[in-house]
Amino acid sequence: MVYFSSAALLLIAGGAEASFEAIAGYFPGSQVTDHNAIDLDQEEIELLLARGTDQSFQAARDIYNFGAHSKSVAVVQLTDPLPSSIKKGTAITGNGDIGQIAGKAYKDTDAGVDELYVQYKTSDIQSSYVGCTVGASESPVTEGCFDATGSLDIDGVGLVGYEYDVLEDNQNKRTIAGFSRTAFDKQYDCEECPYLTYEKFYKYYGEFDYAHQWVEAAFDGKATSFDNGNADFSIYGIDGKKEVIKKGTAYMHIWMYVIREMEDALDDCKEGCALDGCNDDPVHAWDEGVAFYTGTLEGRDGLGSGKLFYALADKRCMNFKTCGINGDSIDGTSRVNIEVFQQFKRGLRSLEEGKCSATRPIKERIEQLMAVPLIQGTLRYAFFQESKGGGTEKDEAEGAVFAASVLPLVHACSEEDAEIIYDIMKVGSNENDFQAVKEAFERNYKCMGITCEDVGGLYDDALGVYEDGAAPCGGGGSGSSATSTGLGFMATLSVGAISAFSMLF
Repeated sequence: MVYFSSAALLLIAGGAEASFEAIAGYFPGSQVTDHNAIDLDQEEIELLLARGTDQSFQAARDIYNFGAHSKSVAVVQLTDPLPSSIKKGTAITGNGDIGQIAGKAYKDTDAGVDELYVQYKTSDIQSSYVGCTVGASESPVTEGCFDATGSLDIDGVGLVGYEYDVLEDNQNKRTIAGFSRTAFDKQYDCEECPYLTYEKFYKYYGEFDYAHQWVEAAFDGKATSFDNGNADFSIYGIDGKKEVIKKGTAYMHIWMYVIREMEDALDDCKEGCALDGCNDDPVHAWDEGVAFYTGTLEGRDGLGSGKLFYALADKRCMNFKTCGINGDSIDGTSRVNIEVFQQFKRGLRSLEEGKCSATRPIKERIEQLMAVPLIQGTLRYAFFQESKGGGTEKDEAEGAVFAASVLPLVHACSEEDAEIIYDIMKVGSNENDFQAVKEAFERNYKCMGITCEDVGGLYDDALGVYEDGAAPCGGGGSGSSATSTGLGFMATLSVGAISAFSMLF
């Protein structure tokens, strides 16, 4: 069988002309290279956690809270008060090691202030999206930063003198922690809020920043104080804390923010408006969702090795034999990613055409699919814990955080089944019952909008069989699914045609 990237699938599906650099085969309608770089924060966090020292954990916590690679902003002290007010976005240029550096005013700024926030300009090319990434990074890049002293040329104002500390005052205004800390304002209390999926998580945990509280409690080695789904991280050492932090940041924080961006796109959409520019805002929000789903490390073709949800879907499909267009393989792109990216592309076109109401079911299908790898992760570690007679601290921690990432969705369908999964998978549980976890999930697949075939079964590649008791529910295993909207046409393509398209990447 020939395997191919989601980029090849998108071209087969009808073609797309790139005006901005592709993200795993998706051609955004706006510049989101800076948003896409949030995975570099995740990567640095994971590298620091892997060192396993108190110092490295604190450095990881700093990256989590203060960022390093996305929305770089210089905070400079002016030698004289700003002579006149400027608006957010006003062009500002200065000098640095590589010559002239371009930026813009980060926010509206009044005349008379002596502190100015300047956001660095980003490019359309991912590999050189910005030349100044400092923040809390242990490996800051400063060649594209403003010089420590000099003059800034502000459009409409002229030259103003400034000074600042290059390593202390180049900050990041987009952080992984911020995705959760701003949840009340951006997902619960906004004009079209509360967003339905976020509301399920808030109702379950009883805290607006539940994801932030989860990660901070793990860093502190303390217990959470949620309404449901609590975890006492005081019982964990380095191995357990490392897992619940790094998966919490990716699958609790960023996962939810992908959904937030899609909701924001629908909020901004103007129904029936297909004029140039009238739906730029929703297109940009939608593109941001794709960027946060994927990250830079997957590359333009989706064949890289990333740190965000795209990477998780591809890892779990190998464990559950749900890779490929039919979801019946252990190699290649996950069927989740194949369909999600087809839906991303459909949503982009729909928003560009002002078909707002038609975009909502597309968003909802993406959300449904985004639950699948979380369920697979929970099932995988439930199986490990039982087969190992309790498993390691690492196994338990991974199972606990995967469960925490998806339990509110189950709870919204069945409080009883959510409690079954939680009791078995929680931090410090002494229970090991894979079948109970599996069956509790399966009773809620219909409610969650997914199928047995979407999830698949835990597969033993060495023996070529499903693990005992872990086959797909319903006796399936072929991977076919009536819910895989829009992929049926792929089955009619010849192997030769697929191979030809695959060679493009």
